[in-house]
Amino acid sequence: MTKLSVNVNKIATLRNSRGGNVPDLLKTAKDIEDFGAQGITIHPRPDERHIRYQDARDLKRIVKTEFNIEGNPIKKFMDLVLEVRPTQVTLVPDAIDAITSNAGWDTINNKSFLQEVISTFQSNGIRTSIFVDADIKMIEGAAQTGTDRVELYTESYAMEFAKGNKEGVKAFTDAAEAAHKLGLGLNAGHDLSLENIKFFKENVPHLLEVSIGHALICESLYLGLENVINMYLNKLK
Repeated sequence: MTKLSVNVNKIATLRNSRGGNVPDLLKTAKDIEDFGAQGITIHPRPDERHIRYQDARDLKRIVKTEFNIEGNPIKKFMDLVLEVRPTQVTLVPDAIDAITSNAGWDTINNKSFLQEVISTFQSNGIRTSIFVDADIKMIEGAAQTGTDRVELYTESYAMEFAKGNKEGVKAFTDAAEAAHKLGLGLNAGHDLSLENIKFFKENVPHLLEVSIGHALICESLYLGLENVINMYLNKLK
């Protein structure tokens, strides 16, 4: 079975919007694990607009499954990861002001930089993954950095699937086969949802883990609203 790691950034965004501790990020992470998820993912950014660096430290104490920290390996991020020592670090080339991740690494032009970063994390016992597009050349470049895994950036798949174009998965099938032949573990993430995840899983072999946050939290709101509204109505009778 492919593991599900739940990105809890949106829980932190909601908490931060009111300045208190509701919803409780740590309790939510515990509940997510209790409900069966096999991992917790966070993506702290330098401005701490959702996940705060302290959240990473606090989550490390309570996460019992796999703990995955994503981000651009600037010094502040690297220091945090080396302090917390999660199960996995996923390297993402996002700009400081990016709303969300929007591209994979150019693993060829950034080869020496990635090699240095990956070596540092691996020497501290942290599994590494590189965020890449479904481009075989970039996957081949990733293999040369010494990374343990790659995470396929799946936005283009999700967009094509929403249009009814199921052929959009082919590049990901080919990328998965290439990664496997090169000895790389395979993760995937970005815009995967209840609507498109089953088809992706059926057509992308060797898939070890998916990281899903925005869609999963939104779907939880939609699918849970009826239950919560009726709970309120019962108390107001």
